[in-house]
Amino acid sequence: MISINGDSVQVLEILFLTTMITLLPSLLVMTTSFARYIISFSFLRTAMGTQQTPPNMVLVGLALILTYFTMAPTLSQIKTEAYDPYVAEEISQEEFLELASVPLKEFMLRNTRENTMRMFCDLAHVDMPDISDPAAMELPMRIIIPSFMTTELQRAFTIGLLLYIPFMLIDIVVSCTLMSMGMIMLPPSMISAPFKLLLFVTLNGWELLFSNLVQGFR
Repeated sequence: MISINGDSVQVLEILFLTTMITLLPSLLVMTTSFARYIISFSFLRTAMGTQQTPPNMVLVGLALILTYFTMAPTLSQIKTEAYDPYVAEEISQEEFLELASVPLKEFMLRNTRENTMRMFCDLAHVDMPDISDPAAMELPMRIIIPSFMTTELQRAFTIGLLLYIPFMLIDIVVSCTLMSMGMIMLPPSMISAPFKLLLFVTLNGWELLFSNLVQGFR
């Protein structure tokens, strides 16, 4: 036991808190909607050809805000069912972790493809329950988290492909036009960039992207 400001704190509790703080960025990426948001924004910036605009800090900030917006019901449930009882010293650390994992599991299972879950269950030699069955909640995190992350990567890359198509068509039209005019030395990206921005702004692209990304989560 060690003393901090007159209060006795167990060494294991300090180690536990330090470990949780260290793993917090990884948990944010692996168990929330953050990965889909930031990958989609990166694809959009690349497809538009705007180099570093918006900057990385802005994209990460947008992804964090939308992640908080999406995860708010789950975080509220964790606070009510796990954090508040733990602060009130009504449950132990083990019970806190167990109760806190339930809402996260529910969120990840709702947004995980059954085929992906089956693949990881087969790799781990675990019987695969129906993903909508309450028995799926008994699956360990070592199966649920990689299944969720794989599903998120698949969906994020699908969104990136859909974002690329209209901007790629603009590049093709501009390139063909310049070639037909004999202006081969003029970079097509210099001419297509304003048209890409015009299309994106005219269609109110940010609101469309945000609404579709948020509504894509169950």
